[in-house]
Amino acid sequence: MRFSVLMVLVTLGISGMAQAQSTPPASGAPQFIAIGNNAILSSRLIGLDVQSASGKGMGKIEDVVFEGGQIIGIVLSVGDILGGSQRYVAVDPSSISIQYTEGEDKWRATMNGDLDQLKSAPEFRYEGKWKR
Repeated sequence: MRFSVLMVLVTLGISGMAQAQSTPPASGAPQFIAIGNNAILSSRLIGLDVQSASGKGMGKIEDVVFEGGQIIGIVLSVGDILGGSQRYVAVDPSSISIQYTEGEDKWRATMNGDLDQLKSAPEFRYEGKWKR
């Protein structure tokens, strides 16, 4: 099965408020949902190796970025791949294809790109409110 990250990840209700970034106030009683069989849980993405279409390592999924209740990015750890110190880049979710092979019980992530593109990509830094 092939899934687009945007189509299958369950989006969280994160508010886009300018002064404070938090979820909206609770709306009374909890609303429970059923998660469909085609959904991908973010816990299955974090740490997943990303490969190019030709099978070369492109990095690992480090984070999923939400803004205004929508998934807007995937942070890749690429330092090990590029042979340097720790480095992160953010890519549009539509740039990564996620597949689950049921017979192998294995998740795969692929991205159409090459190492030169990773080297020239803007660096994402865990600073400020994202500092670790």
